[in-house]
Amino acid sequence: MAKATNKAKKHLSKDPVIAPLVEKINLERVELTDDVYMRLVRAIVYQQLSGKAASTIYQRFMALFNDGYPHPEQVLDFDLADLRQVGLSRQKATYIQNVAQHFAQNDLLRQDWSKVRDESILQELTQIKGVGTWTVQMILMFSLGRKDILPTGDLAIQQSMQHLYQLEGKGRQLEQQMLKVAEAWRPYRSVATRYLWQWKDTVI
Repeated sequence: MAKATNKAKKHLSKDPVIAPLVEKINLERVELTDDVYMRLVRAIVYQQLSGKAASTIYQRFMALFNDGYPHPEQVLDFDLADLRQVGLSRQKATYIQNVAQHFAQNDLLRQDWSKVRDESILQELTQIKGVGTWTVQMILMFSLGRKDILPTGDLAIQQSMQHLYQLEGKGRQLEQQMLKVAEAWRPYRSVATRYLWQWKDTVI
């Protein structure tokens, strides 16, 4: 999903609302990786922080490890106080250790994620306290390059679809309306989502 394929563009252009976005917007490139563990740790560090502050804390955290990689066993060897000294909150330090423990216990560092279905990955990773559905959806889209993810809980996507498709529902009703609209985008809902994000950044 690093680049929208011609096949995806052609399919999405059948939707008259999305078609102008496909024609005008060049999607930003995405650096994919199958290191889901590392992306989860990074996501937790960056949650609810400005980019600059999060980057500083993340660099300090990574510097704790001799080879620059937070191996699960090493993360678990640290006390929460040690992790907090690099700027992590107690909650984030706990969540990172939760991720490390889950990956260590289930031998997930060697997992071939390409063979695991989207729904199974969601179910597996949201078992970890501190890892929510939205975070896993972002991993699916921007780490593993899955093409058919629709993050209905994402505020920017909600606002974009409400504006473009005149959706007036709220809560669960809005989610159902979004899913109904996005049926036409399958199997490229991730690609459509990226167009909506970039459109919103420049329009709304």
